[in-house]
Amino acid sequence: MKDKKVKKLIKGEEKRQRDGLELIPSENYVSRDVLEANGSIFTNKYSEGYPGKRYYGGQDYTDKVERLAIERACKLFNCKFANVQPLSGAPANVATYFALLEPGDTVLGMDLSHGGHLTHGHPVTYIAKLFNFVRYKMKDTRTGEIDYKGLREIALKTKPKIILAGFSAYSRELNYKKFVDIAHEVGAITMADMAHIAGLIAGKAVRNPFDDGFDIITTTTHKTLRGPRGGMILVRNNEEIAKKIDKSVFPGFQGGPHMNNIAAKAVAFGEALTPAFKKYARQILKNAKAMEKVFHKHKIRMIGGGTDNHLILADVYGSLGVSGKEAQTVLDEVGITLNMNMIADDTRKPMDPSGIRFGTPAITTRGFKEKECALVAELMIETLRNKDNKKKKEEIRKKIKTLAKKFPIPNYF
Repeated sequence: MKDKKVKKLIKGEEKRQRDGLELIPSENYVSRDVLEANGSIFTNKYSEGYPGKRYYGGQDYTDKVERLAIERACKLFNCKFANVQPLSGAPANVATYFALLEPGDTVLGMDLSHGGHLTHGHPVTYIAKLFNFVRYKMKDTRTGEIDYKGLREIALKTKPKIILAGFSAYSRELNYKKFVDIAHEVGAITMADMAHIAGLIAGKAVRNPFDDGFDIITTTTHKTLRGPRGGMILVRNNEEIAKKIDKSVFPGFQGGPHMNNIAAKAVAFGEALTPAFKKYARQILKNAKAMEKVFHKHKIRMIGGGTDNHLILADVYGSLGVSGKEAQTVLDEVGITLNMNMIADDTRKPMDPSGIRFGTPAITTRGFKEKECALVAELMIETLRNKDNKKKKEEIRKKIKTLAKKFPIPNYF
């Protein structure tokens, strides 16, 4: 690369990733093949429209690579229709809303503070001005059980067009069948935002909402799916819904797709179809359980009482007297990257909440097993308990570097 300034920044980020441990649940490492496809010559090509129905010429190979991505996505998730053009998860959600709703229609989704996502109708988003979002919560934050009785009561009262299952900071498995039963009772469409656990679903490590009758799955293609940063919308078998979504994505919501990104998605989906990926998905869960055991041992409160998936949400303010923001900063200093996060009904502010959110997808990609993940959990707690001890933090930083060196980022550094 001739641009020395940008090259220096890239090298700096390489070093940061190489020398530290990535515990943000929504981040991962892609393979060299995914990187090469994402940086391929497909980036030069404009391809508005869909395979066989483009608005530009020269589409022989773009059509083939998009069809390949669609074919692999449908095989991965056991569905009939896939739109691989969304640029990320939020645009995938918004395009789905616009495809199926009229202004003022109601969507029933998970409350943000109980694990939902901004695009599930938080008041700060623009879509909350267009549609009526109502929210359900957990019944018990100690177990993570959803208040399905309350969910049904809200649905009967508000008659939502869409009932939305999915989360960004929820650590238990949802009962998709109960969502479907309630949706059938009120005549709603079922939509599952599986951005965080798409890789676990693809790897058969957790349940697939389609198996319980869900209509739609939206997802990102990075995170546990270990692909490029992008989005996708899947439809189980309803061709009418699939056609509405296609029109909503293009031309309704976005223009030309990023064909280099779609090529990288095709590569990632191919990787996810392998036996090795299934083994990887199962190991993510084992590693998260290993970290859960350490937090239980040290009596650190976990929202939901623990984890059934790839992430843990811990109340560090209530357990250790350290705010989420301070915990994020202190752990960053020793080479452990995670994010501050609000906990259920948090009394603290979003930019300085009570909790931290962390997970195992990225370190599992590096080859970590239960033993190493338990060690990382111990080092996290030791760091937070010694947040003002410079010498102790330096010792922990050295341990983290040694561990990171033993398990290098795969394939391309």
